Amino acid sequence: MRNVNPEELGPARGFSHATVAGDTVWLGGQIGSDATGKVVERGDLVAQFARAIGNVAVALRAAGLEPQDTVKLTYYVTDLDAYRAHRRELGDAYRQVFGRHYPASTLVEVRSLLEADAMVEIDAVAVRGA
Repeated sequence: MRNVNPEELGPARGFSHATVAGDTVWLGGQIGSDATGKVVERGDLVAQFARAIGNVAVALRAAGLEPQDTVKLTYYVTDLDAYRAHRRELGDAYRQVFGRHYPASTLVEVRSLLEADAMVEIDAVAVRGA
């Protein structure tokens, strides 16, 4: 097992951004944060989603995989109504990273996330050569 914590994703304190176990990579939840760990675009779900899905790609590549190796995504959002209202823009941001690759996914509405300004968190599982 090997933990991966790319500098572009900010400090990993008490967790790892990615853990490689054989051919499988498990990603810790990625939020819309910059390299310092600060949430970007407070109050803007689309901008935070775009950054979070980009951070998923950063973590995957640091672990030696690509977004197309992803087999499962889980989205946690603090406002399901906002997610529904911006579905088209969120889809555009998704396709910028994943193209037309659509792995299994789950969407969960949560009351809040650890970072108070975060509106979305995304975790993933990827398999080398999937």
